[in-house]
Amino acid sequence: MFGQRTGAGTNRRGLTEAAPVRWLLIGLALVFLLLFLVIPLVLVFAKAFADGLSGYGRAIADPFTLAALELTALTAGIAVPLTVLFGLAAAWAIAKFEFAGKHVLVTLIDLPFSVSPVISGLLFVLLFGARGWLGPWLQAHEIKIIFALPGIVLATAFVISPLVARELIPLMRSQGSEEEEAAVTLGASGLQTFLRISLPKIKWGLFYGVVLCAARSVGEFGAVSVVSGHIRGQTTTVPLHVEMLYNEYQFVAAFAVASLLTILALVTLVLKGLIEWRLTRSARRVEAGWGV
Repeated sequence: MFGQRTGAGTNRRGLTEAAPVRWLLIGLALVFLLLFLVIPLVLVFAKAFADGLSGYGRAIADPFTLAALELTALTAGIAVPLTVLFGLAAAWAIAKFEFAGKHVLVTLIDLPFSVSPVISGLLFVLLFGARGWLGPWLQAHEIKIIFALPGIVLATAFVISPLVARELIPLMRSQGSEEEEAAVTLGASGLQTFLRISLPKIKWGLFYGVVLCAARSVGEFGAVSVVSGHIRGQTTTVPLHVEMLYNEYQFVAAFAVASLLTILALVTLVLKGLIEWRLTRSARRVEAGWGV
């Protein structure tokens, strides 16, 4: 008995770094968080309230700021549902079926991760711009995509398109297809199988992907900057509006508007942590045989 306890203690000591090493690593992590997270956050809000609450309120209530907020919300409201539908369809097809070109589809889903957002915006300009491939036809039919809402939505949707799919594909693969096959055997249709079997099992992973998509769509800058045209009050989203204010030396207003994005980032981190905790808890319950 004593020999076993000694061996267990030795294993624990072998898996634990010496106290000075632990404190050094913890200290380095805290310094990193202080320099790159805490101090920038404090400075953003300090600059935002440099003129007091009245100055902050004026910056947020400015008509151009409100127009940017409205456009950003509208863009996210269109791009995120499109991305969710695409991610669900792609994840369902890749995780549950075998078909020719499956690996090509997986590679294409990852394409926006490997392409700079600025380059993706430029591709849309070359495709839909006045001198692009489809530009003359669009002009002849009075359809405006570049420097308008459709171009902003397309650029945003392209950038965030992999997020839901990449979250759901490994989750669906790990769950297998036994329950879906049993449901089909019992006479359920494909839609019934998805809604009653697959969707409840992936709901937290789907919610996680939606949160990431919403946060990324609101904060997207590079691709939107190329296709928007920077028309103040019409095609400027919140990140573009912050840039324009800063370039005009309206620093307090720029940081006031930027604080809204900062608050959204903090809310996203909290939601991300809660969803990860819920996913971990569900996985442990499944392993223990308790169900989700």
